[in-house]
Amino acid sequence: MPWCADGEACSATKAAVWSKTNSLRLELQPRGRAVTGLHMGYVDTDMTTDTDAPRANAHDIAVAALDGVGTGAHEVLADDLTRWVKSRLSSEVSALYEQLAR
Repeated sequence: MPWCADGEACSATKAAVWSKTNSLRLELQPRGRAVTGLHMGYVDTDMTTDTDAPRANAHDIAVAALDGVGTGAHEVLADDLTRWVKSRLSSEVSALYEQLAR
């Protein structure tokens, strides 16, 4: 299961944004600013109607985001795909990219 359907560029961008969110959190904490990273795959919106990939419900994403900010969470993993990816980040790279296990 890839991070997203459009392949490498999307995966690299999501990884870079995730890392940047962590850096910003550390940079802004001494100023009393909190950063909550919201991470998700495809969301069922007008922009994703042409994709066959699983899509999360937009309302569920919004609720998860608000709950995360409200509780001071450092990050919100808002859908099953994102939780799956996070669970494999410390594994062998082939656990994240099944095509490498072939």
